[in-house]
Amino acid sequence: MLDQHTINVIKSTVPVLEVHGVAITKTFYSNLFKDNPSLFNIFNQTNQTKGRQQGALANTVYAAAQHIDNLEPIVPVVVQIAHKHVSLGILPEHYPIVGQYLLAAIKEVLGDAATDEIIDAWGKAYGVIADIFISVEEDLYKAAEQNGGWRAFKQFEIARTVKESDDVTSFYLTPVDGSKVPAYKPGQYISIRVKAPGEEYLLNRQYTLSQPSNSEEFRISVKRESEHNPKGKVSNFLHEAAIGTTIDVSAPAGVFTYEPTEAPVLFISGGIGVTPLNTMLQSIQNKENVTFIQCARNENVLAFHEAIQNKMNSLNGPTGLRKLFSAFKKDSNPHHKVLYSDKNEYIDANVLRPILTRDTQVYICGPTPFMEAAINALHECNIADSQIHYEFFGPALQLNTK
Repeated sequence: MLDQHTINVIKSTVPVLEVHGVAITKTFYSNLFKDNPSLFNIFNQTNQTKGRQQGALANTVYAAAQHIDNLEPIVPVVVQIAHKHVSLGILPEHYPIVGQYLLAAIKEVLGDAATDEIIDAWGKAYGVIADIFISVEEDLYKAAEQNGGWRAFKQFEIARTVKESDDVTSFYLTPVDGSKVPAYKPGQYISIRVKAPGEEYLLNRQYTLSQPSNSEEFRISVKRESEHNPKGKVSNFLHEAAIGTTIDVSAPAGVFTYEPTEAPVLFISGGIGVTPLNTMLQSIQNKENVTFIQCARNENVLAFHEAIQNKMNSLNGPTGLRKLFSAFKKDSNPHHKVLYSDKNEYIDANVLRPILTRDTQVYICGPTPFMEAAINALHECNIADSQIHYEFFGPALQLNTK
């Protein structure tokens, strides 16, 4: 526990962190990787290049300073980050290294304003926060092992592939040792680690498990990015990999999961954000008040439409003649709506208002601007934040919502 004086000192740095937080985290990562290049094998280098990791860490440090006297409000964020850490194999011995470079970055950026008193206070605060992360992550590691999982990575092979759209392919992964795979909740993800040709370091990416849990295999569904896009290195490696290629895979993790409810449920997906939501949908049994809005650029890149359509038909699907013709009409089920941005069809309050009820639980996944638009439209329809559940691709950033 921190003494009151230390808490007061940390609180006094909140305005400074609001202004200089990103500069501190950029300096932190720059110095950390310069002196410890092996850590590139753990961190997603694309997120570093785009500044997303620096922004996410700045948000976390700022929130920790704000709530240092009562960390309970940021517990959900801690748990979410801990799941990411566990999927990447972060261990207790990494925390002292991070602490050393974070304090040094605060001193470097703030200069004389970072007095010995401030650095000492942040050193104590970091120790408390690091201990919380280490404890939470150890619990997650143990839970995974008890569920048939493992720590860090295990070798899998690509057993088969299925093309889902022009740019999305599903990869079915099985353990090289022939063992079963652990159960997971719909919406969870795995990390994969590959050694791509021409790359000095291992590359890590997290992909949603895109089918309901079974003991034989994992399935991930990956959008192929442009080979000139830095974030496309792993997706292109996978799309070009031969059947039988081995990759390293983590145990399932993640907190963006479907929670069964009696209330109506609405899924809103944008592009490849359909992967966790389709898994959630496919896991639902004997529930009629479910609606799925699927957004894509056009029909050629619309993944899992048929699987979603079939599931929606089984839950609250067409009967009689409508069922006969459902296979020929893309939007035959009124509970499954498809919007194409190429046709200027977008999520807004006018689309959502006829669907929503006061207690609808909404699950959203897609690019950040898409989620911002969807959440703002939900707010316009008087849907409370407690009813809105969403997941970021990559590090969690702040949404620009109203």
